[in-house]
Amino acid sequence: MRQDLKWAAAAIAAACISAAVPFAVGHADDASPASPIFGVKIPSGYRDWKLIAVGEETGLDELRSVLGNATAVKAYQDSKTPFPDGTVLVKLAWKRKPVAGLDGAFITGQATTVQVMVKDSVRYAATGGWGFGRFVDGEPVDAAQHETCFACHEAHAKDQDFVFTHYAR
Repeated sequence: MRQDLKWAAAAIAAACISAAVPFAVGHADDASPASPIFGVKIPSGYRDWKLIAVGEETGLDELRSVLGNATAVKAYQDSKTPFPDGTVLVKLAWKRKPVAGLDGAFITGQATTVQVMVKDSVRYAATGGWGFGRFVDGEPVDAAQHETCFACHEAHAKDQDFVFTHYAR
């Protein structure tokens, strides 16, 4: 086989393998700790998911981004609510870090939390079909903090299937 054909074959094989990777993304590592109450884990590979939206929490001085698995992205693109079972949203939060010399510009500083919402209408029927996980340094916070998740989502986002985030276009 000619050298250029070998490189082309290798490139095609790599592309095929890469294309298969997203189907495995989002399954939690069984060894990772689960949140109390809901049993939600941080999904492996979530950092490769698509960006849904970004936000700022001035009260906590944080920058935030929300990522979604393929099911979440499709639901947002199709404007489908309620979200289908299998939807997973992950919110990443960091302290805002000012950019020297650029008044009012910020970048991400120290990470603060990773928050996860998992849609399973049977398992989480009592909480609008959603399970919640809040993690600091990869470890779930206590049950008392998890007890506040649904109450806040119910009070402020009930009309959007308990989801705050809108798809940034």
